[in-house]
Amino acid sequence: MAETRHGAWFGFGFCGFGQALGSGNGHHSVPCPEPLHASDDVCQVSASWSYTALMTCGGRVELSGSVSGAVDGCRDVWASEGLLVLLRDKGVSSPELQAWVPGSALQGEPLWVQNLVSGAKAEGEDEPGSESRTGPLPLLPCARAYVTPQPPFCQPLAPELRVRQLALGAEHVLLLCDAGQVFSRGGGRHGQLGHGTLEAELEPRLLEALQGLRMAEVAAGGWHSVCVSETGDIYTWGWNESGQLALPTKSGTEKKTVREEATELNEDGLKGEEAAVADAGAPAHFIAIQPFPALLDLPLGSDAVKASCGSRHTAVVTRTGELYTWGWGKYGQLGHKDSTSLDRPCRVEYFTERQLEVRAVTCGPWNTYVYAMEREKS
Repeated sequence: MAETRHGAWFGFGFCGFGQALGSGNGHHSVPCPEPLHASDDVCQVSASWSYTALMTCGGRVELSGSVSGAVDGCRDVWASEGLLVLLRDKGVSSPELQAWVPGSALQGEPLWVQNLVSGAKAEGEDEPGSESRTGPLPLLPCARAYVTPQPPFCQPLAPELRVRQLALGAEHVLLLCDAGQVFSRGGGRHGQLGHGTLEAELEPRLLEALQGLRMAEVAAGGWHSVCVSETGDIYTWGWNESGQLALPTKSGTEKKTVREEATELNEDGLKGEEAAVADAGAPAHFIAIQPFPALLDLPLGSDAVKASCGSRHTAVVTRTGELYTWGWGKYGQLGHKDSTSLDRPCRVEYFTERQLEVRAVTCGPWNTYVYAMEREKS
């Protein structure tokens, strides 16, 4: 009989609003990973700036942080600061999409409701043996639209775009199609679209620099982007102010600046970030903006399988179950037992020391959640 391996979710980083980060010791930040209270039954975590949504294997969503509440019968959950989106069971073939104001505590009436047809096929996918491939929220199950935090809340996608994953940044959108190609649209003033310019794109545009390379996953930070290829390579582009691209910055250690002070108490640091689009006085070997995808090598030649981005930090899971993080670390969101910011990938030793295999990672704006299991005994 195979030995049962136990797994749990761990959290680290900003918890000033009481998010479910570890044992609830009241500290403003958690620089070292700690297990979540109810991690035994948690199968998914979605974190916004001031609250976190935890979904159990039984379909129950619970909120913690600046808002509270719980609801049953959920298939998926996606949290943003202005909108909480639930995919709920309303019949075998007709799930319901519900958008809530987070502060509603999931009581009363949703802000917006839409009935969906489960497993709907996109155009051209009704041939024998073909299947509709869709990803999690904010991409809708029909794969022809996605949810946004601002009205009208539902944005259509072109029928020819067979999207299997979609990621939202503060001002941009990344799309991964069935063919493994990456498209981007939205604001581009930080180079986060990857087209070599700082111009906005009104419609999804193919990243020509990655054409011919099959990508397996995309992730969008506040103003930076990451994708992982099917062969385990990592590509990063966009804003590098805090080293979130793992490219050289002015300093690889934590900096206390006027710009940073301005971001400390704002969602995703939105107020102070605009002043730091680029530092014209920085020497040439420092990179403030990387407008093209740059290939990133992890230490020891490790291959990546998953990636996630916070507002200004990045986390990657390797094929061997290790976790690497880099970027802004002020609130311990990198998991290295301190508040140092890094402009290079660094392995989170907490999991290695405890013989834990990391299987999933999801970043909130200023925190990080990780699912890890006991490693198989040899």
